[in-house]
Amino acid sequence: MSLSPPEGIITTEKRDHVLLIGINRPAKRNGWTPKMFRELAEAYTRLDDDPALRVGVLHAFGDHFTAGLDLPAVAEYMKRGEKAIPEGLVEPHDFGLPGYRRRTKPMVVAVKGICFTVGIELMLGADIVVAADNCRFSQMEVQRGIMATGGATLRMAERAGLGNAMLHLLTADEFGSAEALRLNFVQKVVPAGQELDEALAIAQRIAAQAPLAVVATRLNVLKAIEQGPLAAVEDFVPVQQRLANSEDAAEGVRSFVERRPARFSGR
Repeated sequence: MSLSPPEGIITTEKRDHVLLIGINRPAKRNGWTPKMFRELAEAYTRLDDDPALRVGVLHAFGDHFTAGLDLPAVAEYMKRGEKAIPEGLVEPHDFGLPGYRRRTKPMVVAVKGICFTVGIELMLGADIVVAADNCRFSQMEVQRGIMATGGATLRMAERAGLGNAMLHLLTADEFGSAEALRLNFVQKVVPAGQELDEALAIAQRIAAQAPLAVVATRLNVLKAIEQGPLAAVEDFVPVQQRLANSEDAAEGVRSFVERRPARFSGR
């Protein structure tokens, strides 16, 4: 899709168990408007609420992932301390804002070209990132007199260490895909034009696994990061017991005995 309204649109496309979520405002380098934030949250909420969907893939139309916030469009929200996303939805940055739901299902992101500010924060709030080799990253809020509040101050240091986080947060410098890979901001770098195919292939491999086990594994990893190893360990026995009594666990045993691929139902 190349045409989009002036204020942009977030598209969705269902492919089997995968939901493709597209950022579509290429005429403005996919600069984010309040409407786009609301629609993105609605798409993330659809992913979590539809039992037929198992994995999301966030991607962008045009040559660039996003040039960041459309500041004239969102400045008044910032001044008033308002949020563009209605409460009760899944908040795409996924750091536990009060009033919002947190995503449970995996999200894979394909980034390309310019990926500034909110683009970095959305990919860091996801689970797996595939970057084209032509990416240009910058967390440039300090250059605009504001602070990154979409998760960069939390996750850059977590992924890359304090010094690396401060280097890029405080200088607003631009860096490429190789540096993003070194910093663990992205997990794979592929030739430009292949990033969406690779992200979709990863999502499809995840979707082929047992859905309940995928969600439980993801949430346990996040609990370990956010609350510490002991909190995550406390879930081992009760969560494993719940999973072991699921239809998918029984199917896993059957497929092992019968030496065939498992056919999971998510129950």
